Amino acid sequence: MSELNFIKMEGAGNDFVVFDNRDYGFSLDEIVEFTPGLCDRRFGIGADGILVLESPTVEGVDYTMIYRNADGSDAGMCGNGSRCLALFAEFKGFDTHQTFNVHDAVYKAEVDSENNEVRVYFPDVTAPKKLQIGKKRYLQVHTGTEHVVTFEDPDRLDDEESLVDEGRTIRMHPVLNPPGTNVNFVCLNDDDSIGLQTYERGVEDLTLACGTGAMASAIATHFVEEIPRAKADYDIHVKGGLLNVSFRFNEETNNYTDLILSGPAHFVFQGIVHV
Repeated sequence: MSELNFIKMEGAGNDFVVFDNRDYGFSLDEIVEFTPGLCDRRFGIGADGILVLESPTVEGVDYTMIYRNADGSDAGMCGNGSRCLALFAEFKGFDTHQTFNVHDAVYKAEVDSENNEVRVYFPDVTAPKKLQIGKKRYLQVHTGTEHVVTFEDPDRLDDEESLVDEGRTIRMHPVLNPPGTNVNFVCLNDDDSIGLQTYERGVEDLTLACGTGAMASAIATHFVEEIPRAKADYDIHVKGGLLNVSFRFNEETNNYTDLILSGPAHFVFQGIVHV
């Protein structure tokens, strides 16, 4: 058994166990093996997932981000997690302006530790694809991980039992599997902001926030606008707080560019656990 120094962090209520693997050298298989135990909310620390700061695996970045869902599965990019890891990286001595990779994709982060705010810059995203499952329509958007978005009346977002039921059904639907998907339930508010609930794959429940889901939902909202704007900015209300997504839309390439996810990141506590 090894002693692991960790920090518990949260971004808009999305919570994580965070550690610097440069101090330990755990293999990916070892990380995957101990992740479910650490994330267990009764027998472990409790978290939506685990964030690992790793030495760079591609050229030109400061560090590599490894994220695993609470069940140990590979989630790809985690938006709220990336903000937390950027704040953690600054705590570990990195600059406030950082570059990091998740798999082959490269991201940038700007950390404002005084205000516990982080901005993360995403690579370009292609326009959503339309999808119909049964009688219901969804939009597929890939924002570093797989998402579908569906638009709902505001009251539906309060009916969490029905959201979980639908999320579980769609999350591993045959047309989306593998690898499955995260499911976003969106309502459009009168002030042009977005209300959002996300059923997260790997957590297998609604979470208080999902950063890549917020970005997917903002892109989907822009996609259904009658007159798409060349530049858009959306406030997104999640149960854990407020996120902001901004981007530009290139009509010629049908791509979303200059994508920025902004929101809070906080240290909660630190400790030592045996793995």
